[in-house]
Amino acid sequence: MAGIARFYPSFLLPMNAPLHRLGIAPTAWQVNESWADLTRSPLPSEIITLSTATKTLRLDLAKAALLVIDLQNDFCHPDGWLAHIGVDVTPARRPIAPLQQLLPELRSHHVPILWVNWGNRPDLLNISASLRHVYNPTGTGIGLGDPLPKNAAPVLTKGSWAAAVVEELTRESTDIEVDKYRMSGFWDTPLDSILKNLGRTTLFFAGVNVDQCVLCTLQDANFLGYDCILLQDCAATTSPDYCAQATIYNVNQCFGFVSRSADLLAALT
Repeated sequence: MAGIARFYPSFLLPMNAPLHRLGIAPTAWQVNESWADLTRSPLPSEIITLSTATKTLRLDLAKAALLVIDLQNDFCHPDGWLAHIGVDVTPARRPIAPLQQLLPELRSHHVPILWVNWGNRPDLLNISASLRHVYNPTGTGIGLGDPLPKNAAPVLTKGSWAAAVVEELTRESTDIEVDKYRMSGFWDTPLDSILKNLGRTTLFFAGVNVDQCVLCTLQDANFLGYDCILLQDCAATTSPDYCAQATIYNVNQCFGFVSRSADLLAALT
């Protein structure tokens, strides 16, 4: 074999040595000392048919993922930041019940669950003054990184109670966590790289606020070429109702499709 190798490049030699996976399926290579197999074997397809507000979709669960955005104490808990500034967080809690049913079913079909949550650095070095202004417009209130009056948890700081996912929703070891620092989960985060490595091109969207962080993340996903499906009952807002109505209209019109968890559960079964 050594004599043959002197006259022939390695790609013409037989793959006698075992190949080892390098990377994450379905985008992994198979490699050894002489070979690198770049064919990237796909995951087994699981085709479902899903009803949406505008069309019936045929999609592959092996290429799908669910993004759950900002279902955190600061946005959804009576002791969180939104409640502290006088916002009624009851609407923000509406996605909890449908997600409690949907998440286990998606996991059983090996659909990745990505928790895309606001989790700032304690020093806020990557947060601009204009962004801090949204959370503390007078400069004298409780804003990003400041302790909440009821429990001293720093607002939307990574690792704090304030930034934690609401306790009613269980995160599993197979789930993926992505910290975000803007309305969009794609800006200044590894979300796009993670999804590409996982080979996921169809994205379901859930979380709060549907007219703000959910919509901004969905729009950026559309701009990046992902297929976007908003699960209407798994997304909510504390904004006026016309904001949610405009969001649903714009998603249907420009950025993707709108469905419901019941329709997805029916498709899964």
